[in-house]
Amino acid sequence: MSSPSPQNGGAKTGKADPTAAAAPAAPSNFLRHIIEHDLAQGTYATRRWGGSPGDGPHHQAGIVDPARIRTRFPPEPNGYLHIGHAKSIWLNFELAKEYGGVCHLRFDDTNPEKEEQEYVDSIRDMVAWLGYDTELADAPAPESAACATPRLQPHEYFASNYFDFMYRAAEYLVTAGHAYVDEQTPEEMRANRGDFGKPGTDSPYRSRTPEENLARLRQMKNGELPDGAAVLRAKIDMASPNINLRDPTLYRIRRATHHNTGDAWCIYPMYTFAHPIEDALEQITHSICTLEFEDQRPFYDWLMQRLIEGGLLVAPPPRQYEFARLNVTHVITSKRKLRQLVEEGHVDGWDDPRMPTLAGLRRRGYTPEALKLFCERSGTTKTGGAWTEYAALEAALRDTLDPIAPRAMAVLDPLALEITNWDATMGAGHLEPCHAPVNPHDESAGQRHFSFGKTLWIEREDFQAVPEKGYRRLYPPHTNASGEAIDGNKVRLKYGYVVQCTGFEQGADGQVTKVLAEVLPDTKSGTPGADSVKVKGVIGWVGAHDAVPAEFRLYERLFAAEQPGAADNVTEELNPRSLQIVSGYLEPGLRGAAPGASYQFERLGYFVADRQRGTDGRLVFNRTSGLKDSWGK
Repeated sequence: MSSPSPQNGGAKTGKADPTAAAAPAAPSNFLRHIIEHDLAQGTYATRRWGGSPGDGPHHQAGIVDPARIRTRFPPEPNGYLHIGHAKSIWLNFELAKEYGGVCHLRFDDTNPEKEEQEYVDSIRDMVAWLGYDTELADAPAPESAACATPRLQPHEYFASNYFDFMYRAAEYLVTAGHAYVDEQTPEEMRANRGDFGKPGTDSPYRSRTPEENLARLRQMKNGELPDGAAVLRAKIDMASPNINLRDPTLYRIRRATHHNTGDAWCIYPMYTFAHPIEDALEQITHSICTLEFEDQRPFYDWLMQRLIEGGLLVAPPPRQYEFARLNVTHVITSKRKLRQLVEEGHVDGWDDPRMPTLAGLRRRGYTPEALKLFCERSGTTKTGGAWTEYAALEAALRDTLDPIAPRAMAVLDPLALEITNWDATMGAGHLEPCHAPVNPHDESAGQRHFSFGKTLWIEREDFQAVPEKGYRRLYPPHTNASGEAIDGNKVRLKYGYVVQCTGFEQGADGQVTKVLAEVLPDTKSGTPGADSVKVKGVIGWVGAHDAVPAEFRLYERLFAAEQPGAADNVTEELNPRSLQIVSGYLEPGLRGAAPGASYQFERLGYFVADRQRGTDGRLVFNRTSGLKDSWGK
């Protein structure tokens, strides 16, 4: 679903250019087949908006819907979006774009006790970050939109803007004998509902007349009954094998201030009642959701049919389709469990780079392009239970960043390297200019510049006092197990010179504090003598004279368990090594690195500049991913 293939761009209209190269077709899936069938049959081609101007922004009478299809992404603003939401966002927006339609961002704000403006703002931010703000703004706002809260974009909606219509629908269902007010206690309702092997029992209030139910419903609405005293239930079938059809609750009494409507209401619709109505009022054609809502589809269809019969909605109604949710190994997406991690201090907030929230993934260094590629590669099926490897997410990141990420050298575990013959060979205080490509895949990106001097920083792992078999980096002269004298090893310092190790210095504790080496002066990279000395090892370095001190946060998977969530306490499955903080150095060109800028640190992996500096003012870089999957190795 990514550009420029016609499956991933705009509407497929007009004649194809016979001279144009054929774009690779995007992999098909069952949702594409459904949409293409509906378009071919003209299922929604002549659908007109019906009802009253105040019913909703897309419910004017007599106007033909100009969109070929309409989809929606309907988050409840009670938490931060996570990687599973990214799949739904990508799927709904890309399908709409592919077939010349529109996708709505709708806030399903029917539960005032858990919803906050903070979450509304964060959802907007994440949808825009993923690149879909232009899709939301690609059409003028409907002239009759009656929205209590101003919308930032023409295709942004709130369920709470339809509360008047929902209540009117509820009164119609009561008067038509399709709903009743039940005053059983929650415990009685639960017991009388039955289970999968036992049919439910009718409520003693089920036989009330429509007039009695209507009067009682209005008492609920007017605040004459206390919280929990009564609910409005659909009257369907208490013996249905689908428990969701055993007279589901439509409204409950809940005195709570709503972020949008304030204290105007003391009864609120249930999500299962509200979201089909929202879809219908917004003229959604394909209501796409995850498989856990599959058993709710019969009620969705029942409600649509009843409201069409009553003249409140027009045919054809929206249809609900389910796809398998995205399950990623080493990741949980339960809001309750994620909240526990935040509130108990196991992570540093909702945007901790280890969190699977989109805010956390963005801070970790994941890009919209990487997440979209990951979503596409994960496939769209109707079969649940499959898990996608976390390594596939990292692979998508590498595949999208490798062609564009600027390169840089960094040292995360610094060990001093002194060139003992530098002053005599090159001149005291001399700094030799060196350069390297900003990105080897893009010559237009230019060169980055740094200098080589007497003292450098190298990675501690690039030196061994007693080399193991096959070690090709720096080691000093020594005698091997056979009594043979071995010269100090030669390596190339990347983009610089070949040096030969001559010795090392140790502290009182025996730890190596400095490596000593001599430079081979005619071996600078890019000069005729660069190939005069053959070496098997190449290592990175940063000049001590202009190195930029930085803090590096080395992140790993948050959960050690491959499929976390089985433990009674989710904290038992946490990876104790999910974060390691080290201090090191960067090449000088990164001194002004912008927050959010991604780099490939050569030989180390992909890192992103954090939005905040360290407590001592140093730059902070978060490791996004290694250069290859090394988990468990």
